[in-house]
Amino acid sequence: MLARSAEGLYWLGRHIERTEDLCRLLREQMGALVDRPVREINFGWRRIYDTLHRRPPGPAVGVAESDDDYALADSYTLADDVTFERANPGSVLNSFSNGRENARQMRHCISGEMWTCLNLAWLRLGTRRIEDIWKAAPESYYAELAREMNLFAGVVDTTLYRDDGWRFLQLGRLVERAQFTIALLLAHLEGVGANPEAGDREWASLLWICQAFDTYKGRYGVEIRPARVLDLLVEDPRLPRSLCTAIDAAAATLGALALGPGPCGAARRCAGDLASNVNQPWPSAPSLPDRAARLRRLDGDCRALHDLVMAAHVGYDTDGAPVR
Repeated sequence: MLARSAEGLYWLGRHIERTEDLCRLLREQMGALVDRPVREINFGWRRIYDTLHRRPPGPAVGVAESDDDYALADSYTLADDVTFERANPGSVLNSFSNGRENARQMRHCISGEMWTCLNLAWLRLGTRRIEDIWKAAPESYYAELAREMNLFAGVVDTTLYRDDGWRFLQLGRLVERAQFTIALLLAHLEGVGANPEAGDREWASLLWICQAFDTYKGRYGVEIRPARVLDLLVEDPRLPRSLCTAIDAAAATLGALALGPGPCGAARRCAGDLASNVNQPWPSAPSLPDRAARLRRLDGDCRALHDLVMAAHVGYDTDGAPVR
């Protein structure tokens, strides 16, 4: 496969996955604006901005401690920044737009149904602005866009030929999902550590964002325990959005790809080591800081995997470096 095609499909998967992840995160936050205390609203915004590694515009989040009107007005500005701000490379609009542009350029590699699905979603939702979605329930916009991304994933699974193009698209989705999950968990742990008043509501919202609340309730009941939440989201191979599920699938997908001109051996070893590390049991009775330290190590490994994938299949030596 041409390096340009591999790169375009890989980033198509990453941008679509990021769009869906951000929509789930923002949908939960928009729902919190209705009847939650200001402390919880500020906690949610901190978690979002820490996940994106971005500083909020204007005054720091959390200045308001008791003025609900100020907090709601500030949420309007923050939602606009995370959703529609063109200068924010990680915004929902930029992720969606970049994914559609990758699909347009890769139309020779994708099915017609995929392009139609994504283009129709763009025509319906890509031209809206913050004032449009804020007039009604803003969470409905994020729920609708997330459904469109899920529909696109279903169209991919049912129409795209299972060759290396499909594998690169899947690899992009899985690497993005792993990195986003790690960033979200680290942001949540940092927020909990900085806020002694954080409790069950914050942990329950994390489960909702990761689409794991019903699974947790079915396994453990209604009592929320942070250690159980983290174990489920990191280690459970039966949870579709768990960290280990994404990393294991990424390693398997990378292993099935045809060898490229770059360091494919190093990329596969990195993926295998990453899968081994994430499936390694926690040490006995780890504290939340211990878990955060392990997640930071996994985050570094995920970033290294992305770099090696790019080196192996996209940015390799044009003179024809031997496969290592």
